[in-house]
Amino acid sequence: MTSKQKTILVTGGAGFLGSHLCQRLLNEGNAVICLDNFFTGSKDNLVTFSDHPSFKLIEHDVCQSIDLQMDQIYNLACPASPIHYQYDPVKTIKTNVHGAINMLELAQKKGARVLQASTSEVYGDPHVHPQKEEYWGNVNPIGIRSCYDEGKRCAETLFFDFHRQFKLPIKVARIFNTYGPRMHPNDGRVVSNFIVQALKNEPITIYGEGTQTRSFCYYEDLIEGLIRLMNSSEEMRGPVNLGNPNEFTIRQLAELVLELTGSRSELVFHPLPGDDPKQRKPDIGLAVKELGWKPQTQLRDGLLATIQYFDKLLCSLPG
Repeated sequence: MTSKQKTILVTGGAGFLGSHLCQRLLNEGNAVICLDNFFTGSKDNLVTFSDHPSFKLIEHDVCQSIDLQMDQIYNLACPASPIHYQYDPVKTIKTNVHGAINMLELAQKKGARVLQASTSEVYGDPHVHPQKEEYWGNVNPIGIRSCYDEGKRCAETLFFDFHRQFKLPIKVARIFNTYGPRMHPNDGRVVSNFIVQALKNEPITIYGEGTQTRSFCYYEDLIEGLIRLMNSSEEMRGPVNLGNPNEFTIRQLAELVLELTGSRSELVFHPLPGDDPKQRKPDIGLAVKELGWKPQTQLRDGLLATIQYFDKLLCSLPG
C-alpha cells in the first residue's frame, strides 16, 4: 500500500450502490474491503473487479461485530427496497441499529471516519416540500415501512450521539431515489419494476393514480456525492440530502420508460400501499454549497443506460 492509499471498508458492498462505490474507490487507488452477507447483494455485481489486487471480499453480517483495520467506513448495509426490508422487518431493524453500533464502535476503535447511508425515508410522508435537512419528518412509527424508516432514523441518532459523546468523525447522507445498472430485477422499486415489465411487454403496475412524485438520481451522481461528503471537512457532518431535485410523477416515469423501450405494455392501476409518500423531492442547497455537488445525469440518459443493462440481463436469464 502506498503512503497515499487509504484502506476503506464498504458494508453492503455487493449491493447495487455498494458495488459501484467499491469500484470507484478502487479506481481512485484505494484498498477496499467489501463486507456483505448477500441477503440482497450479489457476487455478480463484483465480477468486473473481484480479482483486483487491492480488493478483499468478506462474507459477514454487520449485526455481528468484526475486527478490521481501515481508514474510512461507508455503512451501506441494509436492504433498501420495500419488498426486501419488509420480508424480515425485525432483521431490518437489527441491521440498521446493531449494524450502526458495530460500525461506530469499530470506527472508534480504529480511529476511522465513518459515513452512514441514511435515506429520504426519514422524512416519511412529508408535510414540507421540497424536503430540507432541518425537517424532522412525518413518519408512522408502527407502520409496515417503519422497520426501515425508523431503523434509519435511529441509526442517525446513534451516529450523532457517538460524535457528541466520543468526538467520532461522522458523516450522514440522506439518499433519495437512486437507480442504474446492477439494480436487482425483482427488488420492487419503481424504476426496475417499470423497465422489467416494459421489456417483457407485461402490464406496467402503477399504485394509486400515478400522481405521487419522486426524484430520481443516477448512481454515478450519487456515488460522487458520497465520496465528496466522506472527504469533506470534519465540521461537515450532515445530515445532507443527496438526490436529484428534478421531480416527476410516477405516471410520467412510466410513460418515459414506454417511450424509451418501445414497449407494447399497458398501464394498470392498483391501490396505493400503506404509508407510501405522496411527494418526494430533495432540497440540495446544502450539498451544492458545502460539497460543490449536484447531479449531472438527466433522467432520460440514465434510464437509457439502465434499460440497456436490464435488456442484457434478461436476455442472459434461462427461459
